Amino acid sequence: MRIIAVLMAIFLVSGTVAHARVRTVGRGERMNFDPAMIPPNLKPAYDVMNTKCRQCHSLERVVVAISTGIAPVTGQPFDKQATKSYGIKMLRKPKSNMNREEIKQVISLMNFLLDEAAK
Repeated sequence: MRIIAVLMAIFLVSGTVAHARVRTVGRGERMNFDPAMIPPNLKPAYDVMNTKCRQCHSLERVVVAISTGIAPVTGQPFDKQATKSYGIKMLRKPKSNMNREEIKQVISLMNFLLDEAAK
């Protein structure tokens, strides 16, 4: 019985989003950032991210990286330098179908979300 209580406590602590300021909707493969928290000037970037990034992976990967500060695939820190690095990486991938301007928009959005997560 004590083990169950300890496991539940660990689950409750680790299962919560690390930063309450970054609101999400959905779960698992359908997880995304709450569109209501995105400022109007970043809505176009949000639309690009929702369309282009989902071509290759779910947005759960991005949500986890922003929320925890750790890239889920590599386990490396996910900060503003990482957003730039990932942007360059995506620009070089032909299947990303993203141009420089779209990459800049998505990097700006991710940097905004990192700032919100840090509050």
